[in-house]
Amino acid sequence: MNRKLEIACFNVESALVAQQAGADRIEFCANMEVGGTTPSLSDFLTIKSKTDIPVYVMIRPCGGDFVYSNAHFEQMRNSIIQFKNADANGFVFGILTANGEVDINRNKQLIQLADAVPCTFHKAFDEVKNPMDALQQLVAIGFKNVLTSGQQPTAMQGVDLLKQLTNSANNQINIMIGGSVRSNNIAELKQEIPSEWFHSSAILQGSAADYDEVKNLKAKLV
Repeated sequence: MNRKLEIACFNVESALVAQQAGADRIEFCANMEVGGTTPSLSDFLTIKSKTDIPVYVMIRPCGGDFVYSNAHFEQMRNSIIQFKNADANGFVFGILTANGEVDINRNKQLIQLADAVPCTFHKAFDEVKNPMDALQQLVAIGFKNVLTSGQQPTAMQGVDLLKQLTNSANNQINIMIGGSVRSNNIAELKQEIPSEWFHSSAILQGSAADYDEVKNLKAKLV
């Protein structure tokens, strides 16, 4: 299996580090302190002009839960149109209902708006009530990836569910392993979970990805 590394980047500096250190893909977002929100278009355009690996854009209007008002949903729709027109390689979002289920209608609308641009359901997945049912719903809606730590604070703690999800996915959707993934545990995660994609911010201190950490993460996936 050719395993791949996505780096969550909260600023232009991190994206350039990710590219230089050998990451396979960038997830670009703003506001690390709330787990990521929709970034600025100008920063995205800067990254696209200076990198040649795919850049997926977070579509999340605010921090907090993943239940959105009509105004926030309209904001998400507009963001997808804006970044799609700017040649985003993918989108990252997730909308839940108030009772902890996948909001099928709204997610489907965003998938349709993205059209051929692939979409990742982000860690809102770790808050759904029934993850195995939710996974099949995401496949039916048309998501290509789901980012999860196995409904635990870290991927290491969520290994059992991550293995179940990967097996259940049956290559219909990529289970992307995230949640405190670092160079000191990615080899064990790789051994335990038969997944193609792994996700990390590679931040050791400050707000930018660490070059050596990205390089080590990638090396240990080979």
